[in-house]
Amino acid sequence: MKILVIGSGGREHALVTYLKRSELVTEMYCAPGNAGIGKQATLVPIHAKDLNGLLNFAKEKEIDLTVVGPEQPLAEGIVDLFEKEGCKIFGPTRSAAELEVSKVFAKNFMKKYGIPTANYATFSSKNRFDAERYISENPTPIVIKAAGLAAGKGVSVCENKEQALEVLDLIFTKKTFGDAGNQIVIEEFLVGEEASVFAVTDGTQYVVLSTAQDHKRIFDGDKGKNTGGMGAYAPAPIVDAEMMDKVKSQIIQPTLIGMVKEGRPYRGCLYVGLMITETGPKVVEYNCRFGDPETQVVLPLLETDLTQLMIDTVEGKLSDHPIVIKNKTAVCVVIASGGYPDNYNIDKPIYGLEKIEGEEDVIVFHAGTKMTKDGIVTAGGRVLGITAIGEIDDLEGTIGKAYRAVEKITFDGAYYRSDIGKKGVEYIRKLKRKDVL
Repeated sequence: MKILVIGSGGREHALVTYLKRSELVTEMYCAPGNAGIGKQATLVPIHAKDLNGLLNFAKEKEIDLTVVGPEQPLAEGIVDLFEKEGCKIFGPTRSAAELEVSKVFAKNFMKKYGIPTANYATFSSKNRFDAERYISENPTPIVIKAAGLAAGKGVSVCENKEQALEVLDLIFTKKTFGDAGNQIVIEEFLVGEEASVFAVTDGTQYVVLSTAQDHKRIFDGDKGKNTGGMGAYAPAPIVDAEMMDKVKSQIIQPTLIGMVKEGRPYRGCLYVGLMITETGPKVVEYNCRFGDPETQVVLPLLETDLTQLMIDTVEGKLSDHPIVIKNKTAVCVVIASGGYPDNYNIDKPIYGLEKIEGEEDVIVFHAGTKMTKDGIVTAGGRVLGITAIGEIDDLEGTIGKAYRAVEKITFDGAYYRSDIGKKGVEYIRKLKRKDVL
């Protein structure tokens, strides 16, 4: 089989890595890819937003399956375009991707189908004064979200009303998120612990991959601005078997049934961002694709052939092949450019990659990198994701393995959080203390 992966980040490097391990795959392409992906696949100089260029390439090369990494092509209807031309592609249609494209649609959808989520109200820039009144009448902390796509950075947790009004000004007046901020969602602040669940679905049947926990904020202790994700670990111990049953029955199943009823059957990877509260799981957000950097810890724990899984999804045969998850832990630490998620410099030479090549149970996933005549240099905000794999009962050891690898790599301005996975370790310790008592 010939496979084309669309995208250029760490998620796409992980997808290429595990798709290529299938015996079914004979040729692997990635558009546009990065320096790391270039060692495993043929790079295609077509931007992820060039839908017609991608379609023409897929037809010219007789690609058997296209896998979409980022949300933007999905939001613009790449699946509809490919399917119209008879090309197999993994991902939801434009109308189904609305679950991520519009937070207003997603919140109204959840309300309609009784899916647990935070209380909310929606506002457009035209009724800003109503939004200000809503803020003044509701308790803080309060959460403000740009309704459109904002690369994972459109969420602000406001500790007080003054801060909330400042965020409102940034979105509506200063247009920080452009058109993505023409509408906003204002939500109650949920207390609990976040977790991510990936459901791969053909529209009716679905399978659930390993749970994970992302770390969105730039600084240790979940401080500072939101980013695309500074690291992740899997599985998330807070989602035990009992909690997963609730997630399936209260969230995943009603979501898939509701999307069919809406005439928008969902096929592909449905990412459900959760807050595990005292009253159960609640949806923080939907994503219409694999998450980043959660993919870099979820796929290493998948025993099942990823290529076959995606083919079964596209062909509506998902129930034919149950999946197997490894009884392991995985931890990914993202190394970012100094200044990210604000302004940062690129073209910084990266040193030390060769020191961990071939290291057992450690994988380097490239994100913002490119190859030059002098070697690999930085080319983005999030540069590398260092993933370590370890024993299921030793998350702390897996974390240590990941950070020992991280310390071998450097570039000018390199930055990473030092507490990835810490909440998981603390939760496990708390459970052990309860067992002793």
